[in-house]
Amino acid sequence: MARRGHRPSQPTGGRPRFWGRHAVIAALANPDRNVRKLWGTREALAALDLPPVLPVVYADVADLGRMVPNDAPHQGLVAEVDPLEEIWLGDLLEQGRDDRRPLVVLDQVTDPHNVGAIMRSAAAFDALGIITQDRHAPPESGVLARAASGALETVPWVRVVNLARALDEIAEAGFWRIGLTGHATLTLAETMGEARIAVVLGAEGEGMRQNTEAHCDQLAKLPISPKVESLNVSNAAAIALYAVAARG
Repeated sequence: MARRGHRPSQPTGGRPRFWGRHAVIAALANPDRNVRKLWGTREALAALDLPPVLPVVYADVADLGRMVPNDAPHQGLVAEVDPLEEIWLGDLLEQGRDDRRPLVVLDQVTDPHNVGAIMRSAAAFDALGIITQDRHAPPESGVLARAASGALETVPWVRVVNLARALDEIAEAGFWRIGLTGHATLTLAETMGEARIAVVLGAEGEGMRQNTEAHCDQLAKLPISPKVESLNVSNAAAIALYAVAARG
């Protein structure tokens, strides 16, 4: 594929380890993912249709528990993988040129649990992809893959060097950029209209940076009760993506 537009960041070194059935099986099923090695219990491996060239090591539950952080729920499977190849923003925008799938833009959302959960919602509501800034986003990891429940392999993830320039390119592609923030006066439903939507979300606590807000076409809030000060960013992303999908 030709490389178009704002260039991605350089990928971080090292091979992540994934664990859990959803993350490992999705990685094995992804033709763009290179799985280097697989460890598993005999029972878990027997349920898989594995390529003959893949190095497989039989291990017991205790051994697998020592391979993952804090004895995470590995469900009998651990895989070592290569990070996915970089994706260029222009290529992603070209892929979605003829449809109305939304984009999700994350500004300094660094918790891998949150990014993974947002990926899962992006898969559920058929988002075109997720865009993050490289220096303020987590790398591919077992924690993120576990939270994404397979969506890391199906939702395109673009890492960019400069988020403001990326937002300019997104606007040029015809997206209406809506930044979610609690201090907005209008709700998301009041700002969407009929345009293709890019939902922009900031980190919990700090929210979006001022320069990121300046590169949004509209700021909006979710109509939550005053009993709650704010929502977790992954919950907010899920609600926003549902609202975009359901606007009729």
